[in-house]
Amino acid sequence: MMAAGDDSGSPVRVLAGQAAITAWQQDVYRSLHAHPELGHQETRTAATVAEALRGFGFEVQEKIGTTGVVGILKNGDGPTVLMRADMDALPVAETTGLDYASTEHSTDSDGNEVPVMHACGHDVHVACLLGAARLLAATPGSWRGTYIALFQPAEELADGADVMLKDALAEKIPRPDVALAQHVLPFPAGHLGTREGAFLSSGDSMRVTVWGRGSHGSMPQLSVDPVVLASMIVVRLQSVVAREITPGEFAVLTVGRIAGGSKSNIISDHAVLELNIRTFSETTRAAIVAAIRRIVQGECEASGSPQPPDFELYDHYPVTSNDADATQAVAAAFRNYFGERAVTLDRQSASEDFSEIPDALGVPYTYWGIGGADPDAYARALEAGTVAVDIPANHSPNFAPVIEPTLETGTAAAVVAALAWLGE
Repeated sequence: MMAAGDDSGSPVRVLAGQAAITAWQQDVYRSLHAHPELGHQETRTAATVAEALRGFGFEVQEKIGTTGVVGILKNGDGPTVLMRADMDALPVAETTGLDYASTEHSTDSDGNEVPVMHACGHDVHVACLLGAARLLAATPGSWRGTYIALFQPAEELADGADVMLKDALAEKIPRPDVALAQHVLPFPAGHLGTREGAFLSSGDSMRVTVWGRGSHGSMPQLSVDPVVLASMIVVRLQSVVAREITPGEFAVLTVGRIAGGSKSNIISDHAVLELNIRTFSETTRAAIVAAIRRIVQGECEASGSPQPPDFELYDHYPVTSNDADATQAVAAAFRNYFGERAVTLDRQSASEDFSEIPDALGVPYTYWGIGGADPDAYARALEAGTVAVDIPANHSPNFAPVIEPTLETGTAAAVVAALAWLGE
């Protein structure tokens, strides 16, 4: 890949060896993709990471917050840069048809046997960070300072960053001057984008249990049917964003799961709904949570529920709000190296726990996106107006970033961003 800017700059010198590691990096990626692991179970992935980092000359610490791995590479006096990659996969059955597709199954935290797939691209993140670490380790004359490669478990469970912090992460690493992270997204591979300020929404999950009175399916008059009750709640919740949130204010409220009953002729005594909330504003978040409680309680009363509903908030993700100065520095470095392929991205409705680490350490951060979709397929879909249908997004069983130029771009991005500090 040719840089758009001055080829005498340190990114060009560091990335001159990128072609030589391509085959190795692609093999690492295929292996990670074929052997995904759920959150806090990433033992194989963590071992692969630790072995590679030691081979590059990093000081390595393992099992931070269950399976977290940190590699530290000191190269004289200078700034300290932390780059994070998440490692965990999802309980999804892969349908990509790739020759390196996952056929793995595992037991989730609830004891259920589930298929496992890297349906969110965390395998890309791990492979790219390992590639950047290898290139930086091989070119100590092109930069000065300390590089921290942090591999985090359990992002999909919303507690991976937290468990690393609770395991004294701050005491195990030098305090960074900046923290960096990236995510593969369903736009054309070879492109990448930054955004100042709020970039990823906050995310909350809520589990609601409503109570009825069980009975035989042939004697509904003796019951309070929690399935009917839950169904009425689902319908009423559809009006919250449409009728209670100011038009133009971002909000998403999704009922992702509804469960009740065990057999066709048994009316159960309870039903469970699992909801997901996405917002950029704490005021909007609070309004949605209050509306959920009001609607659920009202429907329970209207149905004659024998006891109040239960509410459980869990899996909280904060808003990812990129530091302006750090983002401007990275964006300028990207424009210089990638030229027109470096763009400004819109806000994303996805959520992340990465920001908990720099927030706890008291350091600025920036988080950007890299494309993973086949550029030709994306262009055809864009022209036809079928991107939403034809380009699988993260968490889809068909999500499969093209290996190149996704890895090439993500690796270069990690290097270029770090050298905005270390190259000085």
